[in-house]
Amino acid sequence: MSQLPFSQSCENNKAPILDVIKRAFAQSTHVLEIGTGSAQHATYFSRYLPHLIWQTSDQADYLEGIEMRLAQTDIPNLKSPLVLDVTKAWPLTNSDSIDAIFTANTLHIMSKEMVEAFFCGIGEYLAPTGQLCIYGPFNYAGEYSSESNARFDIWLKERDHRSAIRDIEWIQALAIDQGLTLTADHPMPANNRLLHLTKI
Repeated sequence: MSQLPFSQSCENNKAPILDVIKRAFAQSTHVLEIGTGSAQHATYFSRYLPHLIWQTSDQADYLEGIEMRLAQTDIPNLKSPLVLDVTKAWPLTNSDSIDAIFTANTLHIMSKEMVEAFFCGIGEYLAPTGQLCIYGPFNYAGEYSSESNARFDIWLKERDHRSAIRDIEWIQALAIDQGLTLTADHPMPANNRLLHLTKI
């Protein structure tokens, strides 16, 4: 049997993230998580947010690990993962009524083209007045927010030249193009942020 995927950073940040999204998603009913990864966030959040249908998703290579972790849980509002590549047709219909989207530690891994596709998909599938929460590191006015983020960005680019910590101004511009407005920008542990956006 394959080893159960595990992320220490997910364990470290899950409680602070929950503190924010339980307010951001208080009126939501159906959340799509993009880039579920190890599924530690999904299992934790869905247990504490029982009013939400929590739909997991990721690229095909990650689905086995997600299914393994979900098989160890018994959470009725937590759903098996969809295969979702942001650059391809999303496995959703407008009738799916996705009124919240969550993603963590994905935008700095994606290429710029993938980030653009991510926002285009949100513009198409997130319901009006829907909520979007994005966790991760961001630059402000073209500057790193910490020395550790600067080192992390070097590591990202050495690993894959298409990856990078993204500028908040660019993210906001992409969001505005898709009818989203920044509701709050929350400071988080380890020099990360949680962006809360609302679709108008």
